[in-house]
Amino acid sequence: MVRILIVEDEKPISDLIKMSLGDAGYECFCAYDGEQAADMIEANHFDLAILDIMLPKINGYDLLEYIQPYDIPVIFLTAKSDVTDKVKGLKLGAEDYLTKPFEIVELLARVETVLRRYDKHKRFIELFDIKIDTLSRVVTKSGKTVNLTAKEYDLLLLFINNKNIALFRSNISMKVWGEDFVGESRTIDLHVQRMRQKLGLKDKIVAVYKVGYRLEV
Repeated sequence: MVRILIVEDEKPISDLIKMSLGDAGYECFCAYDGEQAADMIEANHFDLAILDIMLPKINGYDLLEYIQPYDIPVIFLTAKSDVTDKVKGLKLGAEDYLTKPFEIVELLARVETVLRRYDKHKRFIELFDIKIDTLSRVVTKSGKTVNLTAKEYDLLLLFINNKNIALFRSNISMKVWGEDFVGESRTIDLHVQRMRQKLGLKDKIVAVYKVGYRLEV
């Protein structure tokens, strides 16, 4: 599921955006100032951030510069409608800029467009000495192709997209095997063990007692 961080200090607006994007199938998280947002970005994976500019503690412009190394696309959503503000935001690296007041349907359309456009630039994913071509589903380690089963490949992407997050076995089974999964937790353990053995990730994908697994980066 696509994870979106909403950084907006006006709680009614934040709640409206979260509810609307949640209804559209996105998993949303809220921060109410720039400092809280920076902490959340350090600890979690997000596919998109929606930022206000006039934020307490750290403003949206500074926050954008801070999170750029995390490779997260950003949409500015702000009351600052001056053209110079828009140009500044886009030059700093924002993918889009929407001014308040706004229509939810327009925000949804812009979110979809940015995610679709950004995915085209994310064909290749690199982590440690592993490189993934998401178009051909080819995985290499130190330049050598590693043959993963379909489930092992899906597990790898799931862990990469949720770095440093403890994933419950129930969540893993739903994301990789689907809601109709009737196997046992041992099935999940076996696939995880084989995948991390093939890719040398035994010390990186660690078991979390009574929970599941976590990819430590």
